[in-house]
Amino acid sequence: MPKDKFFRDIENMHHPDETLVKTHCSYCGMQCGMNLRVNTKTNKIIGVEPRYDWPVTVGKMCPKGVTAYQQTNHEDRILRPLIRDDASLKGTKEGFREASWEEAYDKITDNFKQLQTRYGKNSLSVFSGVSMTNEKCYLTGKFARVALGTKYIDYNGRFCMSSAAGGFLRSFGVDRGSTLPWTDIHETDCLFIAGSNTADCHPTSMFRVWEVQTRGGYLIVADPRETPIARRADIHLDLRPGTDLALANGILHLLIKNNDTDDAFVEKHTNGFEETKEVVKSFTPEYTSEITGIEKDKIIRAAHIYGKAPNAIVMFARGIEQQRKGVDNVSAYTNLALVTGKIGRPKAGVATFTGQGNGQGGREHGQKSDLLPGYRKITDPENVKAVSEVWGIDPEEMPEEGVSAYEMIELMAQKEIRGLYLLCSNPAVSAPNLNFVKQALKTLDFMVCSDFFISESAEFADVILPAVSWSEDEGTVTNLEGRIIKINKAQEPIGESKPDWQMQVELAERLDRGQYFTHLQTAEDIADEFRRATKGGVADYYGATWDKIDKQDGVFWPCIDEKDTGTPHMFLDKTFYHPDGKAKICALPYRGAGEEPDGDYPLYLTTGRVVYHYLSGNQTRRIPFLSDMAPEPYVEMHPDTARAYGLAHEEAVRLTTRRGATVFKVKITEAIRPDTLFVPYHYGHEEAINLLTNAALDPISRMPEFKVCAVRMHKLEAEKV
Repeated sequence: MPKDKFFRDIENMHHPDETLVKTHCSYCGMQCGMNLRVNTKTNKIIGVEPRYDWPVTVGKMCPKGVTAYQQTNHEDRILRPLIRDDASLKGTKEGFREASWEEAYDKITDNFKQLQTRYGKNSLSVFSGVSMTNEKCYLTGKFARVALGTKYIDYNGRFCMSSAAGGFLRSFGVDRGSTLPWTDIHETDCLFIAGSNTADCHPTSMFRVWEVQTRGGYLIVADPRETPIARRADIHLDLRPGTDLALANGILHLLIKNNDTDDAFVEKHTNGFEETKEVVKSFTPEYTSEITGIEKDKIIRAAHIYGKAPNAIVMFARGIEQQRKGVDNVSAYTNLALVTGKIGRPKAGVATFTGQGNGQGGREHGQKSDLLPGYRKITDPENVKAVSEVWGIDPEEMPEEGVSAYEMIELMAQKEIRGLYLLCSNPAVSAPNLNFVKQALKTLDFMVCSDFFISESAEFADVILPAVSWSEDEGTVTNLEGRIIKINKAQEPIGESKPDWQMQVELAERLDRGQYFTHLQTAEDIADEFRRATKGGVADYYGATWDKIDKQDGVFWPCIDEKDTGTPHMFLDKTFYHPDGKAKICALPYRGAGEEPDGDYPLYLTTGRVVYHYLSGNQTRRIPFLSDMAPEPYVEMHPDTARAYGLAHEEAVRLTTRRGATVFKVKITEAIRPDTLFVPYHYGHEEAINLLTNAALDPISRMPEFKVCAVRMHKLEAEKV
């Protein structure tokens, strides 16, 4: 059957009372194309089907995507504002009562004004997330700085993509998560994937990965675990957690030794190669093997394959990024593309697997403590002037740079920050060192949380505002390629829920700053303003109008004017974003992890995801199928480790680090190093692995070191004795 007839037949298999709304998934940065099926008589979403016309995923969806629509009308939805009258119940779901929007807004504005009168503007903070549209992310940054006048705003991307951002900025002078479109991936000759459990975390990429091998290309995977993608790899580099920098330096050493560098490209388009050669000179296969635990022959073969491949793409994710040297790791892997000249052309480049749906756009437009819209630095007076003109404020009114997400939590514990407006984030599960984080949240004088479910973090709030789900609003997001796409509204908001942008416009008016917000009455109004605010910035969205996004089914930034169709491939003219137009090859001496195993804590602990859950699990743990498939966390360990501790499958153990202890069931598998334990992090309260993780921060990205810390393990029966 011809393909176009097959698609037409699918589209005709709908009930007469049903309409299809073209949109994208609410979860990861793949932003898989979907049609939401809506009953026109009941105004309810009743199902979903994949979009075969979406070029990134071509009809592919994962278990989370096919059930995402079930969150919209879920019985746990918050339908009206909730107020807690007894502060002693903070940290629980108890003590909330329903209230009107009028009462909720009065309580919020009264408390915000009182705190700022008593303790100053910076006594308030905003902690946001990047599962929101660009419009909401943009307005949240404006709300913090204009309506509240605080410097303390940051976002949950500090726990996700901030190291990739820091590495790209240092190497290229610009942070776009992929230098090429995803549609190039299956056409390359070699994929070098580091620290990504792609089959679980970005499964709709896998058909392109397999196609590389089907065409005769190669797949190299660096990961402490033999994940499904590592199992199929031509080479699995099973390194010790936290040693990625040594591995990347070791590969670079061999590329130089084997004469696989593009000397003409390096000379004309980069800086820093000579210093870097000196640093990696000592990273022989033997030395690299000693640090990483990888057999030296595998390191040699991996370098040979990548070096000789006509085209290759280096890809990575949280495995290399969530470390106290995550930025160094990113730049070190980026070095491989730069020294070989495998960048700035189709089928070759560098990319990160973005974790959150708008992880790219959400970090570009003003939610980060140091950035204004368009990826403008808030420390640059010219940038401040440009954005202030769009906002209609005096540049002197713009707050100065704040601090990162975890550092804001530290300031809450110190009572420098006394109030919190939390939206689209769940740090009581996703932050490291959770015992400390929960105590800091409890210390706050006043906390507001906007969400559509009561999360573990919302349990600490004084007021909870009912937000809409992604399918009840519209706007744009920027996927993992840097492609700006459109989310379309499929259903009217249920109960009294509202979009976050509407709440902020209404709150701003009550905070006597309405003149800067009340003209923004639709998501498209906000989109028009935020495009103007990005004009001339590094991340220039000015030319990406709603009409153009719809017409092209996505626009790659930068897109500088109405005639510009966007930039799918970065650096085609070999001009980078540093002032001299050259990329930076970074000399990066090796540093170990913040914690290494020792006599008291003899094992490595690492964390990650499973295919059935998303981030903190606040959405996916409520979906019956997903919850049934992955109902609880577990500790994954090698059979040799289990034997050494006298453990059987599904037996309970206590894991303890310097920050806390909790109990998990054992899962025994050969797909992990004997010196390493793995626990998924999607679970809350006493099941949260982040009770144990280390808050050691990367000096540039301020990313905590989720991926490696030292842990000890005891069989639970022995512990009780």
